[in-house]
Amino acid sequence: MLSVGDRAPDFTLPASSGPVRLADVLRSTAVVLYFYPRDETAGCTAEACAFRDSYEVFTQAGAEVIGVSDDTVESHRSFAAHHRLPFRLLADPASEVRRLYGVSAWLGLLPGRVTFVIDRQGIVRHVFDSQFRATRHVAEALETIRTL
Repeated sequence: MLSVGDRAPDFTLPASSGPVRLADVLRSTAVVLYFYPRDETAGCTAEACAFRDSYEVFTQAGAEVIGVSDDTVESHRSFAAHHRLPFRLLADPASEVRRLYGVSAWLGLLPGRVTFVIDRQGIVRHVFDSQFRATRHVAEALETIRTL
């Protein structure tokens, strides 16, 4: 897995609004990139809604929130609409970006839940890896963003 101080690998993934390239987003803002297991599951919904509820704080602090899972663009569109998510969800159905960032499966079965805070220069400033403390990802990311 990537560590603090590593350069975040660039990637392009599809979203309901069209392809999203990390390097393009980093030109204007820091990024909170969070990998989560599945749309509409209890933990993932709690995490997404916690990011939603703090989204304005993130943007005011100069950061964009981006979620990534193996779900399809259509699944993300439905999940975002159902929970009024204001940030982009990217589809990584082949887990290519998940592997690129070293986010492994929990117990070899469930896709991992890891959040990376990436500064505008593309450097990883914080990593939080916790499968079960889904909403803690938001607090960890906010704490880091406020120091950038």
